[in-house]
Amino acid sequence: MSETTPPTPPLTLLGLGAMGTALARTWLAAGHPLTVWNRTPHRAAPLAAEGAVVAATARDAVAANGLVVVCLLDDASVGETLEGVDLAGRDLVDLTTGTPGEARARAAWARARGARFLDGGIMAVPPMIGVPESGGYVLYSGSRALFDAHAPTLARPAGTRYVGEDPGFAALHDVALLSAMNGMFAGMAHAFALIRREEIAPAEFAPLLVEWVTAMAGSAYTTAERLDSGDLTSGVVSNLAMQVTGGGTLLRTADEQGVDRALMAPYLDLMRRLLAQGGRDEEDTTGVVDLLLSR
Repeated sequence: MSETTPPTPPLTLLGLGAMGTALARTWLAAGHPLTVWNRTPHRAAPLAAEGAVVAATARDAVAANGLVVVCLLDDASVGETLEGVDLAGRDLVDLTTGTPGEARARAAWARARGARFLDGGIMAVPPMIGVPESGGYVLYSGSRALFDAHAPTLARPAGTRYVGEDPGFAALHDVALLSAMNGMFAGMAHAFALIRREEIAPAEFAPLLVEWVTAMAGSAYTTAERLDSGDLTSGVVSNLAMQVTGGGTLLRTADEQGVDRALMAPYLDLMRRLLAQGGRDEEDTTGVVDLLLSR
């Protein structure tokens, strides 16, 4: 670190919702001079008491510092907030949740205005911010030079994982991981529904469920290997034909227990389609991945 580089560089934060406020408090606690702006001014008052400089306008906030972090409601809000604001020479880090396409378009928009751009996907909830042991992290993609220049500052609120120069990759990783999470939640909801009317305590069933889901999570490595190699049959333990046959039992049990098939049927239908469209009996269910790309 050179003598001219402060240990806690200044930055600007636009957006003080629950996540933005958590980010702000972490940077302030670490000693970073922080300028903040929010569309609803009263949200900034507590942070002003903690040492933040409150800008009257987004334009003033952006002008205050070279590093500008944006954490707003959606991509449209980013465009509205920064409309007409001079971004030349600024490093713009967008932590607003959006799609890969929105991130790519926003990166081009920022470059056209003379700014470097980095998109971020926050894999944490506000209480995890500023708590290293929570395991929260932020996925970043876009300008590698920007990321490297501000890595220590960006790492203050949560861990950082740079996933590529393509500005859409952070959002894509974010949504892919959240999609897997929601699929897991769907499976757990179905499992609890199956036992709900029985004399089985959910608290006693939960440890079995967690143990089972944890054990099965490792199959992601096998799926990745098969997708890379194209070999869908070597070392298969539970083949596609067996899975399709077993799916009938899952659905009949749901019917017996008075549980809606809505969460289970779509995936089982995909496996049946795969088998009907030429999937080999002896392969596993990896082929469902490419089947999803068929439309």
